[in-house]
Amino acid sequence: MYDALFDRVLRHIPSEPAHRMGFGVVRALGGTSALGIRVADRLVPTDPVLRTRALGLEFTGPLGVAAGFDKNAEGVVALGRLGFGAVEIGTVTGRGQPGNPKPRMFRLTEDRALINRMGFNNDGAGAVAPRLATLRTREVPGMPVLGVNIGKSKAVPPEDAAADYRASAAALGPYADYVVVNVSSPNTPGLRDLQQVDVLEPLLLAVRDELDRVTGQRRVPLLVKITVDLAPDDVDAVAELAVRLGLDGVVATNTTVARDALRTGADTVAAAGAGGLSGRPLRTAALDVTRRLRSRLTDRQVVVSVGGIEDAAEAYRRIRAGAALVQAYTGFVYGGLLWPSRLHRELAALLRADGFSSVDDAVGADL
Repeated sequence: MYDALFDRVLRHIPSEPAHRMGFGVVRALGGTSALGIRVADRLVPTDPVLRTRALGLEFTGPLGVAAGFDKNAEGVVALGRLGFGAVEIGTVTGRGQPGNPKPRMFRLTEDRALINRMGFNNDGAGAVAPRLATLRTREVPGMPVLGVNIGKSKAVPPEDAAADYRASAAALGPYADYVVVNVSSPNTPGLRDLQQVDVLEPLLLAVRDELDRVTGQRRVPLLVKITVDLAPDDVDAVAELAVRLGLDGVVATNTTVARDALRTGADTVAAAGAGGLSGRPLRTAALDVTRRLRSRLTDRQVVVSVGGIEDAAEAYRRIRAGAALVQAYTGFVYGGLLWPSRLHRELAALLRADGFSSVDDAVGADL
């Protein structure tokens, strides 16, 4: 049904309005109504082989929604009820901002890919925090693990970046199951420069300090999100920093600015313009970064693999390469409402076929 809807309707609507329409359907089906509870009963993973322990947290399944889909925490429960084990909201910035001029999202259907230059459009930490507080005031069926992805406000100069991230951590940290520092979007000028270790270290220390201050005895796991465009030596440097600082993990990877080996015509790609490319073209590079990180982090630290995951076979490949958790955005856009539940079901079959009793047992099996 979704495939027919996509082919006949959504693919003919510009990407960003189509996303809003699709997200509206998600919220309507999976919200707090009785219908949403019935959806959860059918789609939330219950197979014990899928239960995953990572970051000191329990996940019903390893597949989560990557940051960017639910920027403002408007559909966390609904997405969990569709079968995602985690929802990473954001990227949220210290100040609300409109993002870059429209149009700013484009489909490359032949490549099962998207190009976006959204520019961290979001309501800001001050507006998102009350929504998270409301989520934490009640028990609801299908509530997933809640990640919070924070980024730099565009108006904030680089020298004030640590204070900006600290403000977001203060506002949102008390409600998060884990927090991710995003320094890897290509759509905020100068943001990727923060991936340099000498700049990144004080920023991460500031966020860690703020999280500890506002959450007291409940330690909130902290991760950093890096781009697939980092050189191998730079990936190694981030891993070494993560070990030295005792970070809880690395989210790998964000979108790429490369446009290599695409099936989509060059004119169409050029017309889309600048921005981060996501989806199937990232598959090989994201897998390589996952393996590289896993071999350099400690056993306690987690790799969350993102980029080009569009089926259970690819999710399983990332897990065997060392990812404790996987995330998707573009795969969900193309796969439809039943995609997360289907991927988890097929992943369970792959795990059992190879004799694994849990996701945790399969992590890093190929290393």
